[in-house]
Amino acid sequence: MAGIKAKAKQQGDFVEIKTLMTHPMETGLRKGKDGNKIPANHITEITVKSGSEVLMTVEYGPAISQNPYTSLMIGGKKKGDVLNVSWVDNTGKSDSTDVEVK
Repeated sequence: MAGIKAKAKQQGDFVEIKTLMTHPMETGLRKGKDGNKIPANHITEITVKSGSEVLMTVEYGPAISQNPYTSLMIGGKKKGDVLNVSWVDNTGKSDSTDVEVK
C-alpha cells in the first residue's frame, strides 16, 4: 500500500520537489459496498527535511484525493543535496524516502 515517488530539481534559487504518494485517503464519510462507512484513513502531515533540519511541514485534511500528488518549492538547497520526504496518517502509519536534488 505505502510508497512515495519523489523527484527534486534545482530551478534557479529554489528546488522543486514533486511527490506521488500511494495512499487510500479515505475521509470516513464514504460508504462501502456493504453500506457501512469506510473508516477514515488519510495523510495528515508531510514533512521535508535536510538532515535533522525541518525545511517544510504541510498539513493535509481528509478531503485530498487518493494517491496524492504534491509539488513543493524550497529555497537554500542545491544540486547534490539529499532531502527526506515523509508522511504520517491519522492511523499512525508513516512512510519516507530520500531524494537527491538534480
